[in-house]
This record gives sequence, structure tokens and C-alpha cells, in this order.
Amino acid sequence: MARREGAVHVATTRRKYGDRVYETHLLRRTYREGSKVKHETLGNISHLPAHVIEMIRLALRGEAFLPAGSSLEIVRSLPHGHVACVLGTMRRLGLENIIASRPSRERDLVAAMVAGRILEPSSKLACARALDPETATSTLGEELGVAGASEDDLYRAMDWLCARQARIEGKLSRRHLEEGSLVLYDVSSSYYTGSSCPLADFGHSRDGRKGFPQINYGLLCSRSGIPVAVEVFEGNVGDPSTLASAIAKIRSRFELESVVLVGDRGLITSARIKEELQGIEGLKWITALKAPAIRRLAEEGAIQPSLFDATDLAEISSPDYPGERLIACRNPFLASDRARTRCELLAATEAELEKIVQATKRSKRPLRGKDKIALRVGRVIDRFRVAKHFKLTITEEAFSFERDEKRIAEEAALDGIYVIRTSVPAQKSSAEEAVRAYKDLSRVEQAFRCLKTVDLKVRPIGHRRPDRVRAHVFICMLAYYVEWHMRKSLAPMLFDEEERELAEALRASVVAPAVRTPSAKRKAASKRSEDGLPVHSFQTLLADLRTIAKNRIRPLDQEGSAAFAFDLITTPTPLQRKALDLLGVPLAL
Repeated sequence: MARREGAVHVATTRRKYGDRVYETHLLRRTYREGSKVKHETLGNISHLPAHVIEMIRLALRGEAFLPAGSSLEIVRSLPHGHVACVLGTMRRLGLENIIASRPSRERDLVAAMVAGRILEPSSKLACARALDPETATSTLGEELGVAGASEDDLYRAMDWLCARQARIEGKLSRRHLEEGSLVLYDVSSSYYTGSSCPLADFGHSRDGRKGFPQINYGLLCSRSGIPVAVEVFEGNVGDPSTLASAIAKIRSRFELESVVLVGDRGLITSARIKEELQGIEGLKWITALKAPAIRRLAEEGAIQPSLFDATDLAEISSPDYPGERLIACRNPFLASDRARTRCELLAATEAELEKIVQATKRSKRPLRGKDKIALRVGRVIDRFRVAKHFKLTITEEAFSFERDEKRIAEEAALDGIYVIRTSVPAQKSSAEEAVRAYKDLSRVEQAFRCLKTVDLKVRPIGHRRPDRVRAHVFICMLAYYVEWHMRKSLAPMLFDEEERELAEALRASVVAPAVRTPSAKRKAASKRSEDGLPVHSFQTLLADLRTIAKNRIRPLDQEGSAAFAFDLITTPTPLQRKALDLLGVPLAL
């Protein structure tokens, strides 16, 4: 009968006699004879020292050992800790399966671009170089199996992602939204620096970059601020014009029949309410009134100072808003801030206008001409934006001004007052809950700050093709999705508030400014967490984790030659270990 050769290994047996345990270490060969597995003892090595026996055991398993007299050479050392945290979080969230249920190279490339926005935001060319084994700046390409991907590979993956955006947003909405959910919606813009793109156009710039076209994008979030969808619009599209598209996503793509849409006063306007929101069954909304509408309510007597004698919040009514609820709020801190700002602007404007007055009175080359004087005055008025508070008199040879005290007093009477407007009935939402829901829009503003300036740097945008611009913005949104969950897990190590429910409970009222919890105050004062570790911002913590490296080590014998190489990851510091534990991710992915 044929006998098949087998593997040699160390077998250890233990026998107990009385109180003592005897170990026997045998060198054995396992082989197959026909259908039977048999063992052959080649020798007894129990007499050898324990460490020698262990070395023999490991050597027979295929482990390699450094010969005596040899040295170690570190061939390459790549930052790895921050990559492990980001990729580990993505896999814990199942984001790769949300992007595509089946593994593919395109999915891995998209995952690399999403992680890259968090690790080191850059252009697609720089991203490709960071994935190249020769120029890699981290282990990202190696861990995802996309090392050596070119810029064209990334562009093809972006095209693939753009075609799947609707499907991915649908999966995110099913995870984070449900019937009756409160949905936050807001619009922002970013300037464009490419040579040409049909989406780029001039409009109201939120970046303050005059002379640059821009693109607009609307972001839909859950009440807690988790992004679920984003849409790109032309740069000259007004914010209210994007509302119809957001409603269509919620109703058709997400298949939600009953939701409450929250948008700011510049987005959900009276015109949009009449044209797009009224008559849609199950769709309710929360917004706020603009200053002119609040002023009209005050003139009609609906808003009076006595409303706020005992409380900072009161429901009011007006025939101009049939079937709706109006909730008037007064924040004394906001009132004092606006009063101070107005006084400073008035004083600064008067100082500049007085210079023009003196220019008309100087003996040498006095300022003359009604048009020239008006041009100088216009520049000052446009700069400080308080023209409504001044009475101006311009002639061919003189200029004078005075404050419009009546107009100033009328505005001052409404300092700190804002009015929430909603179609949600009182039995479904109290006045306090409606105000709190509107204030939750600050979470979308936080998302825009992370997208644009703090972390992910969506701008500047230089892609020429509209679908590439859409894919770029969508990648940034997915990156913020990952960052949002990382921040939540890492809150004890960051300056972020980690006890939001307690902070809300400590608030005097929903109208009053937010307060910080005692633990947050201690972190801010001591710059240390509860366990004594340094407190970080999100970016500085990633920088610290970046120092965990994956080192490629090659042993050299006495003659300087190497037979093999192995990887060794830096041992984490206590702070780095805490971050890994909070995120629930391993270093070896």
C-alpha cells in the first residue's frame, strides 16, 4: 500500500502522577497510509531546554530565525496607525458594503479616496501618488490592495461611483431615517478653479472669493447630523430653488411618506411653501421668519415686549399665516450682542463719513460734485451695511449726515427676537420641540465647516466634467459620514462635548445659549481627559496616530545578504491604545 510523506512536528504530552505533571516532547512525522493518518516518532527531545524546544517547534511551522551575529535593516517605514483607525471604522460601519455589496477594484478605489479625504485631503493626482508603492505616504494603498493605482484609475472609479450614488443614498436613508423622521436640509457653495465646467457659475459666494465661479450643493442629514444625501447644483441657482429636488429625494428615492423637513429662513420661503410644500400629505416643515416679516408682526401688535416679561418663548398668531404656528423667541444674549455690533458699526460708519465731510471743507482741492461725493459715500455705506440708519444730505459742494434715531430704536426693540414658523401641529410637537428642531440645523452647518475648511477640504474644485464634480462632492460627504462616527467614538479624547444629553438638560431653556457640561469644562481647562491623557482636536489626534508605523524589516547575515523580510508595527502609546479601543479597531487589518 502506498504511503504518502507527511509533515514533521513537535508533539507534547502531559501525564500527572500525584502532585507532579510530567511533559514529554516528541519529534514526530505525520503521514497518510491509504485512508488512514499515522504518526511516527522520530525522537525524544524532552531533555533539551524549554526555549530550544520552542525554537524547534516554531522552525518546523515555517518560522524564520535571525542567525547569530547578523543585523536588522529597516527597508521601509510607512505611517499606519491613522490608516488603521479610518479603515477599521469604515469596515465597522459596513461602508464598503453600502458602496457595493460585491468586492471590486472600483469599490476599493472609492474606499481609498474616501479614506484619503480624512487622512490627507489632496487632488486626485496627489492621491494616486500617495497610493504608489514608490511614493506612498501611508499604508492605505497596501491595506486596500490598490497600490499603484493611477490617476486615470481613480477617475474611472469616480464615474462608477457617480452612477451608484442614488443607490448608496437609498441605503444610508434606510439606515438613518424612518417614517416620521426629522430631516435637516441646507445649502452651501464652494469656489471653482478649473478651466471649464457647465456647473460652475457666478452666484452668492459663501466663501468670500470674489472673481471665482462656484458650484452649490445641498446636504440632507438626519436629526443627529449624519449625512445621508448630497446634490450638486449650478453656481447661480438660488437656495430656495433646490428645495423641490430635496423633497423629491425624500418622497420618491427614500420612499418616506411622513417626515418633517427643517430648513433655514432663506431656504423654506413663503413662496416655496405656497408652491411646493402646501398640499403634500405627510410632509411637514419647520423654518423661521425673515427680519421684514418679524417687523410687520411687531407693527401689527402680534409681537410685543410684554410677551417676554416672564418667559423667553411664546406662541403667537397672525391672519397672514393661516393654519400655521408661529413661535416667538427672545434671546437676551443675542440681543446684547446685536446691540453691541450695531453700535460699533454705526461708530465706524460715522468716522468714515466724517472724513468725507472734512474732504468737502478742506481749503486745498476740496471734494466737489454731487456724483463724486455720492460715490465716496456709497463705498462707505456698502462696506458697513447700515445705510438704513442714516439720513444723508448730498449737494454739489457739501455733505452732511445724521443718525435716524427712530429707525434705530425700532430695530433695537426687536433685538434678540426670532420667530419659528411651522406646519407641525401642537399635538405632535410642542413649541419647545419645534425651536429645538430648528436649532438642530447647526449640525448641518458643522458638516459644512468640516467639508469646506476644517478637515475634508472639498474646495477648491477643479474637475471639468459635471459627473466628476458630483462624484468629488459625494466622496467628501461619505468621508464626513465616517468622520462623524469617529468623532462620536473618540469624544472622550477630543475637545468635543461628549455628554450632549446632559448639556441639553443643564440649559435654562431651549432659547438660552448652549452650556458646557462640567466634564467638558474640565477638559478645556486642564487639557487632559478623565484618565489623564492629553486632549486633542480630531486632526491632531490623527497626527499622533500617524506615528504608529508599519516597518519592513530585513535581517542581514554576517556577509550582508538577506534571505527574507517581515513587517513589524510600532507598539502603540497609552494614548494611541485608548483611541484604538474607543474606535474598536485593530492595528493589523
